[in-house]
Order: sequence, then C-alpha cells, then structure tokens
Amino acid sequence: MSLPRRTIAAALLSLALAPAVHAWGQLGHSIVADLAQRHLSPAAEAEVERLLAPEHTKSLADIASWPDEIRNDPTKDALWKQTSGLHYINFISGDCNYTPPRDCKGDRCVVAGIDHYVKILGDKSQPDAARLEALKFVVHFIGDEHQPLHAGSRDDKGGNEYQVQFNDKGTNLHSVWDSGLLKTTGLDYKAYADKLEGQGTVTLPAPIPPYDNAYAQWAEESCAISRDIYPNGHKIDQAYVDKELPVAELRLREAGRRLAEVLNLTLSH
Repeated sequence: MSLPRRTIAAALLSLALAPAVHAWGQLGHSIVADLAQRHLSPAAEAEVERLLAPEHTKSLADIASWPDEIRNDPTKDALWKQTSGLHYINFISGDCNYTPPRDCKGDRCVVAGIDHYVKILGDKSQPDAARLEALKFVVHFIGDEHQPLHAGSRDDKGGNEYQVQFNDKGTNLHSVWDSGLLKTTGLDYKAYADKLEGQGTVTLPAPIPPYDNAYAQWAEESCAISRDIYPNGHKIDQAYVDKELPVAELRLREAGRRLAEVLNLTLSH
C-alpha cells in the first residue's frame, strides 16, 4: 500500500526544524542520484535493486537522466509528450508562493509530477514495470526541482532566453546552471559526489508554511534562489563562478538527501 502524500510531506518537512527540461545535465543528475543511494535504508535499497534488475544495474545514477533521454526515442514519443511539462514550474508571481490553480494548472508542473510518480512508486499493487518507470521519474524530477532555473518566475524560459558570455563563448544562463558551473571543477560524478558527501550531512532549509506539501517548498526555494543568480552585464566571470558554484552544490546536496528520504519513506513499508 502507498503512503498518503500528506504523510510523506509531513515526514519530509520534519527533517528540517517553457523552460528547458534538461536540469543539471547528466553530471548533476548522476550526483544527486549517487548521493541519495548512499543514504537508502536497507529495505529501500533492496527494493531499488529489485526494481532496477531489468535495467541490469543497481545504480540510481544510471537511470537518473532517462526522463530527458526519452525525448530522442521515437518509441517513447507519447510518454515524452505526456511528461515534458512535468520537469519544471513557472511561478506566475514573483513572490514564489506556490498556488496550484495559478502555477500548476491541470497538474502540469514538477510539484505535481513528483507527487504523481511517488504514489505509483509506493503502490505495490502496480506492476513492477510501472513502478520502475515511476522510480526513474522520481529520481529525475527531484533533481530538476532543485535546479533554480526550473522553478523561476521570469519570462525567459528558465534562463534559456537570457544570453550570457561564459568562457569567451556565447551561451544562455540555463546552460550555465545545467552543466557549465559544475564542469568547471573537472570532476566526474563519482568524484564530485565523494567531495560533496565529505562535507557532512547537509542542513536543510526550515519548513515553509502551510507545511502540507514538501515538494512545493522545494520549488519555492529554487524560485527564490533564481531571482538572485542573473549576472550583471550578462557575463559569467570567475567571480560569478566562485559565488554561485557553492549555491549549485548546496542544491545538489539538498536534492540528494531529500531524494533518499522520499525513497526511504516510499519503499520501506
């Protein structure tokens, strides 16, 4: 049987007294998945391994980018069309306060996407194939939601239409946050996860009223961050990297811890 959404949301919150659909890129999604896997309960880890067996892997990192990759798979065209709007949320108001009828019409946003697939993942009456697919989306969408530009309030498609200069080349701000910042370290995902894990247990932000939807809070956090990451002069220089890379890394750590807790709560029963 599955846990009610409010039960999961309350448990998660108690831990902490047209935008593009590619968030973090493969590197970032793999980091989040790897960090989460290190903190699975024995029961959750066993269920993850059982569900992943048809994929010939035990690693969440191996499936973390699958919801993006189906975009280029003709056999998954219908699924892509069904889920492409669930990778992000557009906050209509700059106050970053989640109002479902306004910000998530028809449940077409990442907040509702996480909720939908967590329910399927936790429902043992569902076929394993459906639960495996849900696992892939849960891993991916929680990563997406922690990328600040996947929950912004500007009318620039999550920074895709905000042009910047980075490493003496023209690009957009979304691409910088997808992968550009993280790649400045030269680390692969395992080494990067080791580095972030070595910083100890991340302290999560305090719960935000009304305390009934953890997934909404995570989006609100990203929205608030997104307001402060637009560079002066449309130029990404070393000072910008020095300032914003720690912000990106903190979001990866938060996403990893929260993903682990979601999987532990959903699969350990």
